[in-house]
Amino acid sequence: QLQLVESGGGLVQPGGSLRLSCAASGFSLDDYAIGWFRQAPGKEREGISCITTDGSTYYADSVKGRFTSSRDNAKNTVYLQMNSLKPEDTAVYYCAVHRGWDRFQALEYQAYDYWGQGTQVTVSS
Repeated sequence: QLQLVESGGGLVQPGGSLRLSCAASGFSLDDYAIGWFRQAPGKEREGISCITTDGSTYYADSVKGRFTSSRDNAKNTVYLQMNSLKPEDTAVYYCAVHRGWDRFQALEYQAYDYWGQGTQVTVSS
């Protein structure tokens, strides 16, 4: 069965760091671009990062310079390292598989299938 599972979320103070993991089962993540999205209460789902099959990355302006996506194909896992966290980063974070590849839709949720269940990140003092 195809499955994506996010983990690593939690409560952290402003300025702190977290590393999220996106683990795949039933298929190989190395065949796909993988996106990270988040959704905060009352807001639309926001694309924040994408890592391609060759390791190239894309970031939303809201997280650029603070978040870094990487992949470990041997572990069939993609990571999102989040540094210098701000209260506005509070959201449920999701990973997803890009349906094909279109660099102009790297951060667009409509281009993705096979979503994980999400992991909660809360940034608060």
